[in-house]
Amino acid sequence: MNASPAREHRRFPWLIILLAAAAFIVLIGLGTWQVQRLHWKEDLLATIEARVSGMPRPLDAIEADYAAQGSVDYMPVMATGTFRHDGERHFLATWKGRSGFFVYTPLELADGRFVIVNRGFVPYELKDASERAEGQVAGAVAIAGLARDPLSEKPSSLVPDNDLAKNVFYWKDRDAMAASAGLGDKAVVVPFFIDADAAPNPGGWPVGGVTLIDLPNNHLQYAVTWYGLAAALAAVMGVAMWRRRGG
Repeated sequence: MNASPAREHRRFPWLIILLAAAAFIVLIGLGTWQVQRLHWKEDLLATIEARVSGMPRPLDAIEADYAAQGSVDYMPVMATGTFRHDGERHFLATWKGRSGFFVYTPLELADGRFVIVNRGFVPYELKDASERAEGQVAGAVAIAGLARDPLSEKPSSLVPDNDLAKNVFYWKDRDAMAASAGLGDKAVVVPFFIDADAAPNPGGWPVGGVTLIDLPNNHLQYAVTWYGLAAALAAVMGVAMWRRRGG
């Protein structure tokens, strides 16, 4: 036997209440997740600030930290070696409004291993190293800068694949950079990068000191938004139930 219209009328608000309760729980969950992300981001920023303000340490000390911790991002480091300019790799980038490349060059260490150094920015027209020959420093050099963790995978499907044939990298694939730099099959490469500091290079190129430490921290705003939506939903439902009871 079909339910009467009056009974259907009584059932309907409970469905709305259940849906609203589910939405409220989801909104509160999203807000809480953003609060957790806020604490994580604040801890990360504090760690980065503490790291970059320290004195550069020898490469072997940073390697030990990497082996122990699995991360050395933004740790100040110094290394000595000889650049293998014929193996420089080019990462597509912009710097201060100009399009061009960050120049990643293998630095051969005294023990025969290599570390890949981001020497800095060159404009697009200077991609060819012959156009900035003065900056192709020969002999032993001392490099200071910040250690940077490698990426384990392409950061997004929207990022193009690296074009090894044209020596154009769209994401920082350390393994591909090392493998395509002509270092030899048995070359041993330090498992992180070095971003060189802003010490001038002969001829002015590449321009070092290009590390960007500008991590967005909008999690508080997002948390307030989600919690605000939850509060608004609760208020709307409260008013609706009060009016229905009053009616």
